Amino acid sequence: MARTKAEPTRILILGGGYVGLYTALGLQRKLRSGEASVTVIDPQPHMTYQPFLPEAAAGAIEPRHVVVPLRRTLKRCHVITARATKVEHARKVVTIEAGDGHQEELGYDVLVVALGSVARLLPIPGLAEHGVSFKTIGEAIYLRNHVLTKLDQADSTLDPDLRRKLLTFTFVGGGFAGIEALGELEDMARFATQYYKNISADDLRFVLVEAAGRVLPEVRESLGVYTVMQLEKRGIEVYLSTLAKSFEDGHVVLSDGTEFDSDTIVWTAGVKSNPVLANSDLPLTKQGRLRASASMRVEGLTDAWTAGDCAAVPDLSRTPEDPTAICAPNAQNAVRQARLLAKNIVTALRGNEPKDYYHKNLGSVASLGLHQGVGDIMNFKAKGFIAWSMHRAYHVKAMPTFNRKVRITLDWLTGGLFRREVISMGQINDPKAEFARVSKG
Repeated sequence: MARTKAEPTRILILGGGYVGLYTALGLQRKLRSGEASVTVIDPQPHMTYQPFLPEAAAGAIEPRHVVVPLRRTLKRCHVITARATKVEHARKVVTIEAGDGHQEELGYDVLVVALGSVARLLPIPGLAEHGVSFKTIGEAIYLRNHVLTKLDQADSTLDPDLRRKLLTFTFVGGGFAGIEALGELEDMARFATQYYKNISADDLRFVLVEAAGRVLPEVRESLGVYTVMQLEKRGIEVYLSTLAKSFEDGHVVLSDGTEFDSDTIVWTAGVKSNPVLANSDLPLTKQGRLRASASMRVEGLTDAWTAGDCAAVPDLSRTPEDPTAICAPNAQNAVRQARLLAKNIVTALRGNEPKDYYHKNLGSVASLGLHQGVGDIMNFKAKGFIAWSMHRAYHVKAMPTFNRKVRITLDWLTGGLFRREVISMGQINDPKAEFARVSKG
């Protein structure tokens, strides 16, 4: 049945991450009553603020506080917990798959593609079986419990080789995600050893493997060198210009010939565009990102928009020197793009011209563990406690909703008063194991 002019415009947002949440928030604030309906599709019922995942994994923040519930926050939007599997813009239809496995088609008038990125896995033997990524709250909670469980197991084993394997933690990838995860989890594990009679901090072995010749490419090279020096002072082994060749059976083989056993392999070596984009009729770059204009319209279309990690939005702050420059896939751009995107969509619905996205990178800050950090902000180099404080201040400001800002701040205050908890709840990774054991008895 044909739609009438009186019906509201149907806006469909694919993805509930940075771009999806902030765009939907902006639309529900700016749209007039009856002007448009907004539907958000995401496999998870929440948005994850990924910069806080390392602190959630280390116990500095309650894991529930780094996620924002979509239904509670987007009260004027329709939220569907499902996964988009196909986009047919020629028909203006998206195919989604719900949790129970059934599929259905959803029609729309305006499409917003905010699917973000996924972990980029390489064909390394053993990686799929033994590696774990660090992009979701589930993975952060799993790693926290996993690391503490390994300490429990190592404390009670009499096998020295097994003990060495249990206490060896390998991180692959020297970008922000890898460095922050490594710094926070190493700090947590070292703190936890004081409660074990048979384990000391010197027994822990943390290893960082990076294919490039430096870490933290988002900051100036001197700060990358400083970061490596700080990690090595803590006893962390750093392998630069080194590839991981195999992880079979937990046996790590590096390209320089180094071999060792490790029961924990964390993979943060890059991301790629969501594979759903390849199953669409939208224009893509060679890297698989959506081609977009500076106003964040999908190239050649007036009723499709995109932003964030999955979008190749021109970086107008750099195009005078490099006409092919596109915005970096980071949280800073995603949040700012989404806020303008909501305004642009409303502007276009009302027959006016949208604005181009322009943002000059202000810099980056990273946490290396409690009271330790590194930052490169507006040509100012920050190290140690100052950088760590700037990291916390910036991200609590950027955290969506006042509710979550307060909860995270209170987590930090109580953590400072009573110190962090280092309790393993590894049973949540296999909650039916005990039930199955007693049922056999």
